[in-house]
Amino acid sequence: MMGPIKLKNKDFLSNADICKKEFIEILDLASKFKNNDIEIHLKDKVLGLIFDKASTRTRVSFHTAMSRLGGTTIDLNPTTSQIDRGETIKDTARVLSRYCDVLAIRTFNHSNVEEYAKWSTKPVINALTDLEHPCQALADFLTIKEEFIDFENLTLTFIGDGNNVANSLIICGAMLGLEVRIACPNGYEPNSSIIKKAQKIYNNKNLLNITNNIDEAVSGANILYTDVWSSMGEEKQKEKKDKIFKRYTINSNLLRKADKDAIVLHCLPAYRSKEITDEVIESKQSRIFEQAENRMHSQQALLACLLS
Repeated sequence: MMGPIKLKNKDFLSNADICKKEFIEILDLASKFKNNDIEIHLKDKVLGLIFDKASTRTRVSFHTAMSRLGGTTIDLNPTTSQIDRGETIKDTARVLSRYCDVLAIRTFNHSNVEEYAKWSTKPVINALTDLEHPCQALADFLTIKEEFIDFENLTLTFIGDGNNVANSLIICGAMLGLEVRIACPNGYEPNSSIIKKAQKIYNNKNLLNITNNIDEAVSGANILYTDVWSSMGEEKQKEKKDKIFKRYTINSNLLRKADKDAIVLHCLPAYRSKEITDEVIESKQSRIFEQAENRMHSQQALLACLLS
C-alpha cells in the first residue's frame, strides 16, 4: 500500500498552502486511519505544542494522533517556559527545531505562526490563529465527504460571526468548488483578505455569498455550520455580541428550511441555546461529534504527510 504523500510546502499555516489534490489525498489518508486500513509508524518523531490559547479538542487530538503514529508530544505551556518571559519567536523556533520534528502553534496573531515558520527548520502547523483554523477545516471536510462522498453541487451555510473558522471554510470552499454562504450581521463579515484570496481560487466567484439574510442563506443548504459568537480574547465583547447575534441561532425551524438531508456541524465548544439549540445538537441530522472525532484522524494524516 502506498504511503502518505509529500506536501509541496513544508508548513501548514493555511488551507491555501495545499492544493486541491493534496487536500483530497489528506482526507483519503485520514479515512484509512479511521478505518484501520493503513499503518504508518513515526517512531522517535517529536511534536512540540505551543498553545497560547486554551484548548480541549486541538490539544487532545494532536496528542492522540501523534501517539497513534508512534511518536511523542511535548506540551510547551508558555507560562511554564521561557516563552512567557519574553524569549523571542526567532530564538524559540530555532532552538525547538533542534529538539522537535514538527511544531503546532495555537495563538492569537497569525503573524506569530508565520514568524515561527520563518525561523523553524522543521514543519510548522497552524493549530488556530485569529485569522484561520485550517486543521479544523480538514476535519470539517472529512465529515462532509463521509456524508456526501464528493463536494460537487453542495452548499455549505455558515451562520454567525465571520471568524477564523468561517475564513477557513471560505478558502476550502473555493479550492473544492462548493458554494459557501456566510450569514452574519453587518460589521461581522469574514476577513477581506480571505475573501480576496478565495475569489482568486474560485473558478466561479458566484459560489461565495455573504449576507445578513439568514433564511435566504439557509434555503436548500446541504450543510449548516455554526460556531460560538465570541471567540477567545473577545470576552469583553460577549454581552454586546450576544444581543447582536440573537437572531443567528440554528434551531429546528431554521433547519427545516435547509435541504431535507442536510447535516449540522459545530466546531465546539457549543453554548447551547445561543448559537445552536440543544435539540439540534442532539438531532439525527447532527454530525458534530463525528466532526470532533475527525480532528484526530485528519491531523494524524497531516502529521504523516509532513513527517514521512
